[in-house]
Amino acid sequence: MDLLLLEKTLLALFATVILAIAISKLCGKKYRLPPGPLPVPVFGNWLQVGDDLNHRNLSDLARKFGDIFLLRMGQRNLVVVSSPELAKEVLHTQGVEFGSRTRNVVFDIFTGKGQDMVFTVYGEHWRKMRRIMTVPFFTNKVVQQYRQGWEAEAASVVEDVKKRPESATTGIVLRRRLQLMMYNNMYRIMFDRRFESEEDPLFVKLRALNGERSRLAQSFEYNYGDFIPILRPFLRGYLRICKEVKERRLQLFNDYFVQERKLASTTSVSNEGLKCAIDHILDAQHKGEINEDNVLYIVENINVAAIETTLWSIEWAIAELVNHPEIQTKLRRELDTVLGVGHQITEPDTHKLPYLQAVIKETLRLRMAIPLLVPHMNLHDAKLGGYDIPAESKILVNAWWLANNPANWDRSEEFRPERFLEEESKVEANGNDFRFLPFGVGRRSCPGIILALPILGITIGRLVQNFELLPPPGCSKLDTTEKGGQFSLHILNHSTIVAKPRTF
Repeated sequence: MDLLLLEKTLLALFATVILAIAISKLCGKKYRLPPGPLPVPVFGNWLQVGDDLNHRNLSDLARKFGDIFLLRMGQRNLVVVSSPELAKEVLHTQGVEFGSRTRNVVFDIFTGKGQDMVFTVYGEHWRKMRRIMTVPFFTNKVVQQYRQGWEAEAASVVEDVKKRPESATTGIVLRRRLQLMMYNNMYRIMFDRRFESEEDPLFVKLRALNGERSRLAQSFEYNYGDFIPILRPFLRGYLRICKEVKERRLQLFNDYFVQERKLASTTSVSNEGLKCAIDHILDAQHKGEINEDNVLYIVENINVAAIETTLWSIEWAIAELVNHPEIQTKLRRELDTVLGVGHQITEPDTHKLPYLQAVIKETLRLRMAIPLLVPHMNLHDAKLGGYDIPAESKILVNAWWLANNPANWDRSEEFRPERFLEEESKVEANGNDFRFLPFGVGRRSCPGIILALPILGITIGRLVQNFELLPPPGCSKLDTTEKGGQFSLHILNHSTIVAKPRTF
């Protein structure tokens, strides 16, 4: 560490402490703030709770401080909501007041300070981006246009797994092939493109850059510099890497996909005359509604929000089915009984399979891919649960705790799909019950639900129909240790799975 930099940092820290204390004594505004641990000047609660603000740690704090509590993380106010009633206030009743997004120093880089849709503040830009993205991505027409492509991709996974002899003996890391499937599912929609194999050089490059982006953005490593500005100089190396990754990704999106599609769209359209998504988005650019950067940040959002989150859910579902063979057998029996042995599931079939739907919902409940949803923010001072919420507070809805609080769910720690056919039969994934919000609800809910649910149904159904899924030799269960991020939840170690083909 540079000694001069350290000396300047310590002097600045001392001066800031004195100034903060003086200002707070002389002219601090009086708020009735939510409960929480006692903060100290400058650092707030950071020294007490650390950087790792994952869903389980925040659930532990909710048990101590209640359904709403405040953490002062350096200069940032972090309000955590942990009850269905307060979640309804944030996401629905006061959806406008809490409808903005807060970004940290890393997400500022990756979103161009909110030039995308997911992380922009609530207002005209968000409404415009949402409208532009809805038609090409998030309608039933899109599902019907592309569902046969999703079915073909799932069939391709099945055939590729069958071709690998080790699949039925020592096992394979199935996630790698499923990742290619998910890229193809979304790149069909975006660009009318697909990758032929996991070794495709462009796919390898794209996967590596997207993976590095996710690692950098979801890490807790940089929280200290985001929370406490005087420590930000120590993040310079980290932020430099983020900027480099961002520039390389956007360049790749532009050179290999957007510009190529511009050329192709001048001579033809895809899918029997129906445009792909980027054509609609480029039309909006030509009309002056958005600029070139907005186009690239839309592509950025889809690469992260649509591909990775759905892949995590598929991986969690497979792991739970391997670890609960009786549930896997019950699901296979439903598929064989309702559809007929050997009849490969299609998207319309998913609606006729209640146990499959229950398995999907139970996966989303117990292993929620975005357990804290995407953070919300109030642009102005607001009220919540009888407390004052200062302007520009970061609001986290702990959706995982809402769906796993034993006070609200019977045997909440168990993977038990039957709950959605019995005592919770009226609960859906669309937010009709504020205890279960895997996609959020309200203005800033995830519109990708309309794509994710059928893709989950087709993929899980095809795998269970065609294979007996087992842990590798010498293991009785798969390791389902969690890896949490800023607001993500996936499996820490991607498991080797034995997939024994069924004979029909």
